[in-house]
Amino acid sequence: MRILLLACSLLLTSSIFAQTTDEATIRDLLQKQQEDWNRGNIEAFMQGYWQSDSLMFIGSSGVTYGFKNTWERYKKNYDSRDKMGELKFDLLHVNRLANDVYMVVGKWHLKRTVGDVGGIYTLILRKISGKWVITSDHTS
Repeated sequence: MRILLLACSLLLTSSIFAQTTDEATIRDLLQKQQEDWNRGNIEAFMQGYWQSDSLMFIGSSGVTYGFKNTWERYKKNYDSRDKMGELKFDLLHVNRLANDVYMVVGKWHLKRTVGDVGGIYTLILRKISGKWVITSDHTS
């Protein structure tokens, strides 16, 4: 009986530790994206996204599919430092949906000389090949 209780306790502890570690990794990924954006480095910012044709970005102009198309969209819409401004993320919810899937809901704000903008986002992140990446981004 003691062995069963010990095994259950170890399993629960390791699961909680993994969840805490994964959440911290995801928070770090989003912090790095914010820092990369604020350095004007869209290429580095995009490293948080899944480099797949199945990546989905949903914005005010509709759905964009694929990493390359999403990158091109960012480069077109934010083609100057004035348009990029300074990005601030505020995470509202970081929820584990499965062992390899998280949903993040947050606010974004761009402080810019050409006019501030902001809104809400919902991200789906998956752990693929040992790395957490954004597989779906719905930003409004």
